[in-house]
Amino acid sequence: MKQQFNLFFLALGFFSRIPMPAWIEYSPENLNRASRYFTLVGWLLGGIVALVFLAADTLFSTSISLWLAMGFSLLLTGAFHEDGLADTADGFGGAFVREKKISIMKDSRIGTYGAAALVMALLGKYLLLIENNHIALGIFIAYGLSRAVAASLVFDMRYVADDDGSKSKPLANNQSKTDLIILLATGLPIFFLLHWQKAILLIATLIAVRYAAKFYFQKQIGGYTGDCLGAAQQISELTIYAALLIHFGQMHITW
Repeated sequence: MKQQFNLFFLALGFFSRIPMPAWIEYSPENLNRASRYFTLVGWLLGGIVALVFLAADTLFSTSISLWLAMGFSLLLTGAFHEDGLADTADGFGGAFVREKKISIMKDSRIGTYGAAALVMALLGKYLLLIENNHIALGIFIAYGLSRAVAASLVFDMRYVADDDGSKSKPLANNQSKTDLIILLATGLPIFFLLHWQKAILLIATLIAVRYAAKFYFQKQIGGYTGDCLGAAQQISELTIYAALLIHFGQMHITW
């Protein structure tokens, strides 16, 4: 049990700026195993951001509360996934050769493609959420399931970045079936949040996005990098917001 708590806190520290307990033991192997809890960490972070929105909504208008929650989210996660989206957009948009694309993605500077992708993603989140009647619930759902989609790519794709300093390189090791089962099983709370038919439809939509992202990454660089996982998470998050708004309209909450 102590080892599982250790893995959970490693996953939490990987995805957020929340201080970790001093007793946490880090190793590449432990971080590799910690991927099983990425969905669970997503639920936790989504819950925190949703609570910030609800608290702000008691003092400010809905639009200002959402803006504050989005800003808090960037501070909470260190814009971890947004950075991956920007780097991926710069790499894929700024070069034609695989090696050059990966080289651009390693560059800490942001280019036109990355800036445009970042602005459109943040604006898209705001617009899709502000039209939703259940903003807090949408945030909660999207944070959990989008990380499940991104993390699942590690299990059947090849890591292609040859960068010893990459934070994501430890995740390139082979994952176990147990890791995958836990990663996906911790996404099942969606069936308690939405009507089962709508939950299945949302999951099917995310599976389609997942395989589209996999195909695109394979075509572009023959595998994935940590930045690609960040981009997949952001795209999945936007997809969830759009699906909840377009396909479900007035969401039926089961509790």
